[in-house]
Amino acid sequence: METKITFKTVDEYLATLPEEVKVILDNLRKAIKEAAPEAQEVISYNMPGYKQNGMLVWFAAAKNHVGFYPTASPIIVFKEALKEFKTSKGAIQFPINEPIPIDLVREIVRYKVEENTSKLKRPKLPSDNK
Repeated sequence: METKITFKTVDEYLATLPEEVKVILDNLRKAIKEAAPEAQEVISYNMPGYKQNGMLVWFAAAKNHVGFYPTASPIIVFKEALKEFKTSKGAIQFPINEPIPIDLVREIVRYKVEENTSKLKRPKLPSDNK
Protein backbone atom coordinates (compact mmCIF):
# COMPACT_ATOMS: atom_id res chain seq x y z
CA MET A 1 0.00 0.00 0.00
CA GLU A 2 1.36 3.39 -1.02
CA THR A 3 1.86 5.93 1.75
CA LYS A 4 0.51 9.35 0.84
CA ILE A 5 2.84 12.22 1.64
CA THR A 6 1.25 15.00 3.67
CA PHE A 7 2.92 18.33 3.02
CA LYS A 8 3.44 20.95 5.70
CA THR A 9 4.95 23.73 3.54
CA VAL A 10 4.95 24.82 -0.08
CA ASP A 11 8.71 24.26 -0.22
CA GLU A 12 8.15 20.67 0.91
CA TYR A 13 5.56 20.22 -1.85
CA LEU A 14 7.83 21.70 -4.54
CA ALA A 15 10.79 19.59 -3.43
CA THR A 16 8.95 16.43 -4.54
CA LEU A 17 8.61 17.59 -8.17
CA PRO A 18 10.89 17.11 -11.17
CA GLU A 19 13.14 20.16 -11.66
CA GLU A 20 11.41 21.40 -14.86
CA VAL A 21 7.99 21.30 -13.15
CA LYS A 22 9.37 22.88 -10.00
CA VAL A 23 10.63 25.86 -12.05
CA ILE A 24 7.16 26.34 -13.58
CA LEU A 25 5.45 26.22 -10.19
CA ASP A 26 8.07 28.51 -8.65
CA ASN A 27 7.24 31.12 -11.30
CA LEU A 28 3.53 30.68 -10.58
CA ARG A 29 4.23 31.05 -6.86
CA LYS A 30 6.17 34.28 -7.45
CA ALA A 31 3.32 35.71 -9.57
CA ILE A 32 0.78 34.94 -6.85
CA LYS A 33 2.99 36.55 -4.18
CA GLU A 34 3.49 39.64 -6.39
CA ALA A 35 -0.26 40.02 -6.90
CA ALA A 36 -1.08 39.37 -3.23
CA PRO A 37 1.98 40.30 -1.17
CA GLU A 38 -0.01 40.16 2.09
CA ALA A 39 -1.38 36.68 1.41
CA GLN A 40 -0.47 33.84 3.74
CA GLU A 41 1.05 30.79 2.08
CA VAL A 42 -0.62 27.58 3.28
CA ILE A 43 -1.05 23.94 2.45
CA SER A 44 -4.74 23.22 1.99
CA TYR A 45 -6.13 20.00 0.50
CA ASN A 46 -2.44 18.97 0.45
CA MET A 47 -1.76 21.63 -2.21
CA PRO A 48 -0.05 25.03 -2.06
CA GLY A 49 -2.63 27.71 -1.37
CA TYR A 50 -2.86 31.40 -0.52
CA LYS A 51 -5.18 33.06 1.98
CA GLN A 52 -6.10 36.67 2.48
CA ASN A 53 -9.47 37.31 4.09
CA GLY A 54 -10.32 33.77 3.01
CA MET A 55 -8.83 31.47 0.40
CA LEU A 56 -7.54 33.10 -2.76
CA VAL A 57 -6.11 30.31 -4.92
CA TRP A 58 -4.43 26.91 -4.94
CA PHE A 59 -2.13 25.26 -7.46
CA ALA A 60 -0.84 21.75 -8.08
CA ALA A 61 1.23 19.77 -10.55
CA ALA A 62 -0.41 17.02 -12.58
CA LYS A 63 1.05 14.73 -15.22
CA ASN A 64 0.31 16.95 -18.24
CA HIS A 65 -0.81 20.23 -16.73
CA VAL A 66 -0.60 22.65 -13.85
CA GLY A 67 -3.87 22.97 -12.01
CA PHE A 68 -4.73 26.48 -10.88
CA TYR A 69 -7.75 26.70 -8.58
CA PRO A 70 -9.11 30.24 -8.06
CA THR A 71 -12.66 29.10 -7.10
CA ALA A 72 -15.67 29.58 -9.36
CA SER A 73 -16.15 33.33 -9.75
CA PRO A 74 -12.90 34.14 -11.63
CA ILE A 75 -13.65 31.35 -14.12
CA ILE A 76 -16.81 33.27 -15.04
CA VAL A 77 -15.29 36.78 -14.86
CA PHE A 78 -12.21 35.84 -16.93
CA LYS A 79 -14.07 33.44 -19.26
CA GLU A 80 -12.91 35.19 -22.44
CA ALA A 81 -9.24 35.31 -21.38
CA LEU A 82 -9.41 31.63 -20.36
CA LYS A 83 -11.06 30.30 -23.53
CA GLU A 84 -7.89 28.58 -24.78
CA PHE A 85 -7.52 26.62 -21.54
CA LYS A 86 -9.47 23.72 -20.14
CA THR A 87 -11.59 24.98 -17.25
CA SER A 88 -14.21 23.61 -14.89
CA LYS A 89 -16.28 25.22 -12.14
CA GLY A 90 -13.28 26.28 -10.02
CA ALA A 91 -10.23 25.07 -11.93
CA ILE A 92 -7.98 26.01 -14.83
CA GLN A 93 -5.58 23.61 -16.49
CA PHE A 94 -2.40 25.15 -17.91
CA PRO A 95 -0.62 22.65 -20.20
CA ILE A 96 2.76 21.74 -18.72
CA ASN A 97 4.52 22.21 -22.07
CA GLU A 98 3.27 25.77 -22.68
CA PRO A 99 4.11 29.00 -20.87
CA ILE A 100 1.70 29.87 -18.06
CA PRO A 101 -0.02 33.24 -18.69
CA ILE A 102 1.57 34.93 -15.68
CA ASP A 103 -0.11 38.31 -16.27
CA LEU A 104 -3.52 36.60 -16.32
CA VAL A 105 -2.66 34.71 -13.12
CA ARG A 106 -1.76 38.02 -11.44
CA GLU A 107 -5.06 39.56 -12.62
CA ILE A 108 -7.05 36.63 -11.27
CA VAL A 109 -5.25 36.76 -7.92
CA ARG A 110 -5.82 40.53 -7.63
CA TYR A 111 -9.48 39.95 -8.48
CA LYS A 112 -9.72 37.34 -5.69
CA VAL A 113 -8.06 39.71 -3.18
CA GLU A 114 -10.64 42.37 -4.06
CA GLU A 115 -13.51 39.87 -3.97
CA ASN A 116 -12.48 38.57 -0.53
CA THR A 117 -12.00 42.12 0.79
CA SER A 118 -15.41 43.27 -0.47
CA LYS A 119 -17.06 40.27 1.22
CA LEU A 120 -15.63 41.49 4.52
CA LYS A 121 -17.10 44.96 4.01
CA ARG A 122 -20.66 43.99 3.14
CA PRO A 123 -23.19 43.50 5.91
CA LYS A 124 -24.12 39.92 6.75
CA LEU A 125 -27.42 38.88 5.24
CA PRO A 126 -29.80 36.41 6.91
CA SER A 127 -29.23 34.09 3.92
CA ASP A 128 -25.49 33.93 4.78
CA ASN A 129 -26.31 31.76 7.79
CA LYS A 130 -27.97 28.99 5.78
